[in-house]
Amino acid sequence: MILLHLFLVAITISSSFTIEVNPKIFINNAECLVDLSTQLVKGECRLSLENNDDKPVNSVLYAFEPSIKSHISFISAHQVFESNRLSLNVKPVILSGHEDKQFYQIDFNTSRPLRSKGRAPLVVEYVLINALYPHPEEITQKDRQLMMFYGNAYLYSPYKSLKSSVKFQTGTRRIEDYTNISPVSFLSSGDVVYGPFGSLEPFSYSQISLHYDNNTPFLKATKLIRTIELSHWGNVAVTDVIDLVHHGAKLKGSFSRYDYQRETNSGISSVKSFKMYLPASATSVYYRDVIGNISTSNQRTLLDSVELDIRPRFPLFGGWKTHYTIGYNVPAYEYLYNSGDDYFLKMRLIDHLYDNMIIEDVTVRIILPEGSVDLDLKTAHPIIRLPDGLHYTYLDTIGRPIIKLQMSNVVESHISDFELKYKFPKAFMFHEPLIVIVAIYILFLTVIIWVRLDFSIAKDGHSETRQRISGITSAIMHHFERRASIYSSWDDALNKLKHSKDVGTYNTASKQIQTDYKNESTSINELATKLKTESTELSDKLNEVQKAEKNLKELFGQTQSLYTDKLITGKVGRNQFVELDSGLKRKKDECQEKINQLLKALN
Repeated sequence: MILLHLFLVAITISSSFTIEVNPKIFINNAECLVDLSTQLVKGECRLSLENNDDKPVNSVLYAFEPSIKSHISFISAHQVFESNRLSLNVKPVILSGHEDKQFYQIDFNTSRPLRSKGRAPLVVEYVLINALYPHPEEITQKDRQLMMFYGNAYLYSPYKSLKSSVKFQTGTRRIEDYTNISPVSFLSSGDVVYGPFGSLEPFSYSQISLHYDNNTPFLKATKLIRTIELSHWGNVAVTDVIDLVHHGAKLKGSFSRYDYQRETNSGISSVKSFKMYLPASATSVYYRDVIGNISTSNQRTLLDSVELDIRPRFPLFGGWKTHYTIGYNVPAYEYLYNSGDDYFLKMRLIDHLYDNMIIEDVTVRIILPEGSVDLDLKTAHPIIRLPDGLHYTYLDTIGRPIIKLQMSNVVESHISDFELKYKFPKAFMFHEPLIVIVAIYILFLTVIIWVRLDFSIAKDGHSETRQRISGITSAIMHHFERRASIYSSWDDALNKLKHSKDVGTYNTASKQIQTDYKNESTSINELATKLKTESTELSDKLNEVQKAEKNLKELFGQTQSLYTDKLITGKVGRNQFVELDSGLKRKKDECQEKINQLLKALN
């Protein structure tokens, strides 16, 4: 993915051929445009090459001066024929005697070489990172951010050039200073043009500097850990853990939130928010930092992507940092293809984090389903592949294969798809469900065996006695509850008698009540006999309950006599009846409360 110089230099050194500059190739005309309007330095050189050799040339060299060598992040080349763009292969090489410079070999298409005595157009595009320097290095909250760029007024090339010019596009009219080398032009748009120059020898160099206003976001992701977890059940989970820093002019002095919100020009170089673009099918998107979820950010679904407006908890000034996590899911059917046991995964290695992004260090972890074998990975750009490992999650037994990749100095131009081929036996799809089924089966079997086994050394007589007593007392409580409901029915019958004066209906109901009462009392007496053999203490408590219950029955009998013998026959006056009835009711309530307290002690 990245031009990792050490890695590529090793490849170049191991090559069997020697790189030399062809002196019969020269540049007839060159027009270079260098864009300095953002934190990235983006260059585009349109070259008209001419070959005076007697034979066609299949490749040419493109060079960068030593001061630029460490800042190169991306380079590409192409030709345009009849509105058709033809991409060319570009690879770094070493030129003997010029080890301090950086060379790239551009290979022409085999069907369109640079013919003898012929000309060919060539467009070279490149991106430089960390090539702009804040000057001054520290500014206050109200100051504007000024940047300094050091470059070359000439086209730096291993070939002689007949005519060339270099245009530096600053994107602002606020230019503090620039190097004056004749011929130079300062345009009203803020662009500075050096040239056109006449004949220039190879490796011509004249340092220039531009000091200008640049308040665009100077954000750099110092570290990105990306995890792509594939599931054959239809989902791909993507998680990005990002360390972000503002690497522009550092904030000098204290930060005033009041001034920042009141004045429009306060903190003009700070970063309030930035946009990240996710795949169009992304769902369940979340954005959180070390504190938790950040709900102030917004998500918008576009036709070809999902736009995520990320707003950190605080604006980022120069030198300020933040750490956050982005996660989302995408359906596997859009990226995963298979034929039998052969699977093919194709998706982006990284996403667009923000405009003109720089990522210093990238680690990508691709986690495949358990049982995947024969992993074959292809990427559009060179990467460093670390040793594969295993990742364990829920229900894993042998572990999930994990591919680890490492990259550095990534920019937007490096965003491309990777292709991963692997084999996965379809029978392995049932691996985890079977584990769940077997685990549940073993659990139930263990419980069944456990509850049926007696692990005691000797028989516990006390435990058995307690169980028997508990069973007897539970049955006694049940019958007392039923007898309490019989008393409630007796009360209802007496109330109906008081209002209807129908003695016949009352006698019928009373007869059934007495029968039910007798049945419950018989059951309680039988249980009392059993309880006496098991526990004398509880038997005595039950006797006390029985005595209190006998008093309650007598009170109900007195109430019945009051109603049938005196109220119905008119032998008692109204006031006297109310007084006697209230007294009996109060005694019944007190007796019932005593019975309840004794039953609690029994239980």
